[in-house]
Amino acid sequence: MNRNSQPDDSQQTLRFYAAAPQICNYLDNRDAISVFADPGATLSTHIYHKLAPLGFRRSGNSLYIPACPACNQCIPTRVAINRFRRSRNQQRVWRRNRDVTCTPLDADFQQEHFELYRRYLSQRHSGGGMENPEPEEYLGFLTSDWSDTLFLEFRADDALVGIAVTDCLPDALSSVYTFFDPDFAARSPGTLAILTQIETAQQLGLSWLYLGYWIPDCQKMAYKNRFRPLQVFRDGCWQDFDPEENYAAPPETVSQHP
Repeated sequence: MNRNSQPDDSQQTLRFYAAAPQICNYLDNRDAISVFADPGATLSTHIYHKLAPLGFRRSGNSLYIPACPACNQCIPTRVAINRFRRSRNQQRVWRRNRDVTCTPLDADFQQEHFELYRRYLSQRHSGGGMENPEPEEYLGFLTSDWSDTLFLEFRADDALVGIAVTDCLPDALSSVYTFFDPDFAARSPGTLAILTQIETAQQLGLSWLYLGYWIPDCQKMAYKNRFRPLQVFRDGCWQDFDPEENYAAPPETVSQHP
């Protein structure tokens, strides 16, 4: 969804606010704190483009970054598009899905997409607090009023396999969320979605695919370091992922709930 008439925000002063601590959704016995770009500000793709290289992500209309004082495990990641090479397993996934078509669509409501989203959450993320969303919650999470967002629709014949939600930036794509039909899980649709976004970024001449936060001690985030060369944002700069390095914070530095 191309936002061609965005406001001139080049001179805008942007404030940031820390949210109240919440229980971490990824690691047990930890608090999570996020810093948000001013929710009252007029956000835009231009601002997003400036903040994404600093580790910020979009959720709905918000731009945020984790800022937990005693934990540094939410590590921003991005794939270097020009250097990316599929692994053997990724190449097998790509070939296995040669019959799958991908169509980029505007980020608008479609009942078929919404029903798949609800089914995906109920079967893959039950108990996570996101089940049975309303249409407004669905669009409020995946889309925004100001971002240039696409729904990449995957189909095998006429069957809807999945949707990859991705944001378009001047030099990158930013993967927001992927949901798929659990009946197609054997096709590795999550891997296919990332490979397709990498392929799309290559075709568009973009430099990066932002994958969001990799969390070393969270198994369900482990897939992100399989797309290499991967870069991680640490100590204020991007650096190539080193599989031999221990990126997890020492346990004794992490505050715990009583």
